[in-house]
Amino acid sequence: MTEIDVVANLKDVEAKIAAAAEDAARNPADISLTLVSKTWEADDIRPLLDAGHRRFGENRVQEAQGKWPELKDAYPGVWLHLIGPLQTNKAKDAVRLFDVIETLDREKLAQSFAKLAEDGELIPELFVQVNTGEEEQKAGVAPKEATDFARYCRDDLALPVTGLMAIPPAKEPPAPHFALLYKLGEELGLPRLSMGMSDDYETAIHLGATDVRVGSAIFGPRRPKEG
Repeated sequence: MTEIDVVANLKDVEAKIAAAAEDAARNPADISLTLVSKTWEADDIRPLLDAGHRRFGENRVQEAQGKWPELKDAYPGVWLHLIGPLQTNKAKDAVRLFDVIETLDREKLAQSFAKLAEDGELIPELFVQVNTGEEEQKAGVAPKEATDFARYCRDDLALPVTGLMAIPPAKEPPAPHFALLYKLGEELGLPRLSMGMSDDYETAIHLGATDVRVGSAIFGPRRPKEG
């Protein structure tokens, strides 16, 4: 297998983000790049940390627990996002490890966070995940329910909801889904929009993304492994 230069890939993605932002009359500094490090080992991630990058995304709490506590100790300033579905029974572990949880998608999970806050846990930034394509197999709140749900979490439960997240259907043009998420964010007055991945982050930036999640464009094809 050809050795992948993750640092060169990072610089390439950063340059494309800057160009897309400037083309959209936006400040590139307003776009946060989350590197999706799921399935990759600590040794694969360290070159990016050594290069100065500090924002990463993981799909599973247990996998992240196996590599990130040590990396966070070694590299101050790491900002870790949970971008995969979260089981309620993992909520306490998640709030103790992650700095942002992007997959708040149901009342039971929101209530679990609220209870943890009552118990003295510090709740990280939360994004409401919106299922813009209303796909049965995908997590997220339906668009027609997203406004009420986000307000319930933010206003009734006093949770730190700062943004929205979406993953458009794989076989549809992403732009209408990004535009829908932007509209919902405007209605709610939420400053952060996590949308756009390796194949479409430039489009997402043109349509208002503040956070993009890029994995394969940095690391190459996902490593084949269990878990």
